[in-house]
Formats: sequence, C-alpha cells, structure tokens
Amino acid sequence: MRDKTAERAEAAAILQAFLDAGAMPVETDILQPAGTLLDLYGEDIRARAFTTQGPDGEAMLRPDFTVPVVQMHMAEGGDPARYAYVGEVFRRQAADPGRPAEYLQVGYELFGGDAPEADAECFALFHRVLSPLSPRVTTGDIGILAAAVRGLKTSEARKAALLRHIWRPRRFRTLIDRYAGRTEMPAHRAAVLNAVDPFAGAGPEIGLRDRADVEARIAALKADAAEPALSESEVELIDDILRLRAPSDAALQTLRDVAIDMPSISPAVDGLGRRLEALDARGITPESLPFEGSHGRSTMEYYDGFVFSFSAAGRADLPPLSTGGRYDALTLVLGQGQVTPAVGGVIRPALTLEAR
Repeated sequence: MRDKTAERAEAAAILQAFLDAGAMPVETDILQPAGTLLDLYGEDIRARAFTTQGPDGEAMLRPDFTVPVVQMHMAEGGDPARYAYVGEVFRRQAADPGRPAEYLQVGYELFGGDAPEADAECFALFHRVLSPLSPRVTTGDIGILAAAVRGLKTSEARKAALLRHIWRPRRFRTLIDRYAGRTEMPAHRAAVLNAVDPFAGAGPEIGLRDRADVEARIAALKADAAEPALSESEVELIDDILRLRAPSDAALQTLRDVAIDMPSISPAVDGLGRRLEALDARGITPESLPFEGSHGRSTMEYYDGFVFSFSAAGRADLPPLSTGGRYDALTLVLGQGQVTPAVGGVIRPALTLEAR
C-alpha cells in the first residue's frame, strides 16, 4: 500500500522549493471540461484519460496541470508570471497495471521572458531540487526537428503531415520513407489513383463522408503522388538530428555543421547555444548535460522547443521522476491568437521517494 502521508510530505517540500523560487501557488479543478483539451494532450494521454459526463457536457479527471494552468493564465492576460501547484492527476496505466492511476504531481510554470534565459532558469530549478537523488538527466529540443521539417524541399501538405506526427516516431519514419520513395505505394491505393472512374461499382454512399469528401481525398493523394521524392541528402540530415546523442557542447557543434546544409534550423540551433550559455552561467556546464535529438517525442505533444527529463539512475523500471519543456504554441491555441513564451515541468513525489 502506498504511504500517502509520506508522498504528501515529499510533495510539500518540493512545492516549497518552487515557492521559494518566486512562484505563486495556484489550483485547478479536478474535473475538467473535455472539449478540445483531449486533442491538446496528444494521442497517449487522450487514450489514458478518464472521461465522464459533467454538468456542462463531456468532462475528464485532470490528467495533467499544464493545460488548465495555461488556460487560466491566458484568460487573465498572459503577463509574465511564475506558478507552482500540487495535486492529483489521473491516467490509465494499461501498459503497467501495477502503477497507480491516481498520483500526486508537483509543478512549476514560467510565463514570459527571454526563451533561452527562461529555459535555463526553469531547468536549473529542477536540477537543484532533484540533484540530491543524483538522477540521470536528458535534454533535447523539439524545435530543431520541427525547423528541419519546415525547411524540407517538399509540399506544404507533406510538411504538415510530418509535423503532425513528430510525436509518433514510427508514423514519422513511415512518412519519411514514403516521401523519399523508399517504399512502394500500396496496391489498393495505386488501383484507386490509376482508375478511370474510382467510383465504378462503389455502391451507395454509407457513413459520414460523402462523395465530395472522397473526391477531395483522391485529389490530395494524386497531388502527393506527383510530388518529387525527398532527396537522400535531406533524409540523411533529418536522420543525423534524430540519431544525435552527445554532451550538449558536442551536440551544438554537430547541429551547427548540419545547419550549413540545412539553414532552416539555424535559428533553433542559435537558441540552443544561448540556452547553454545561460545554463553555464548557472553552474550547469554544457559538457555535463546529455543531449538527444529525438528526446521528448514520446511525451506531451504540446512541447515545441526545449525538453528535459530526470530519471532514477539504475531504475529503468521507473517512469521519469520529472519531465518538462517549452510550449509556446500551446499558449497560442489557448490564448485566442495571443502568444506568451512559456516553459515548465512536473515532478512525481511518489517516484522521488521510491528512487531514494
């Protein structure tokens, strides 16, 4: 049986560290209106959320704090602020039924300010709180991979599909291979696209999509089939980013080399450089900080820049003790056109107790 008293004491100590760093305590409702929130959380959390009927329609038990905190902050104007919170979150654990579906989460969110400086401030705070556990640290930057995709010499439709699936590595790889001409078009798709009349013998319309919808889809598939293949050099540059695993100073140099052939990533790489300078000024040296080009692709889909995690060394059986990152695009979605730079993270006190 979990020792909830010890867990709450651990959570209170972590929360106090965040409050001491200048954060204002906030709370959110446990029962959240579902609406568009399930889509914002991403495929993994959507599948694990507990949904029910609330007084105003479909609702869910809070699977995370960041989205409701961003909603609250943007509704109040989106000015610079620091928040801290603690409370239960609820997620199904189909892959590991032994793990609790309800657990405490302590978080810190920083809105506003220069992005590299704010990233460094947020990460340094989590680093300081968790350093007594000597955790294994991993960092990355989703923004570099996204910038690489946006710079590809291909159609906007293909870029949009790749950007949508950055957080689904297997699907992303399938699309890259398809767009590079490495895989053959499925026979059933080729038959439809080559048919003189793809509707011949189709029978009556059944389902939600009408003939116009199907015609539009076929037209999109034909346009995609006519697109030139991605060059092998571009695919290799994408793979260079995804394969990258090195101390941050070495990773920065590698990415600067990649940027010579893929200049679209230069602004994001420059941001990484400024972040490392800000971290170095806080006593966290780049050579001591691991960087992975693919890190963060299996966490929340709203992260769009710097990402980090802290894991218990030697405990591969445990989920990360802490995760976090930058999510500027989420503030745009929830701020009705207004964007506020934002970065934050969470710690699971039950896991920090277990890691001891």
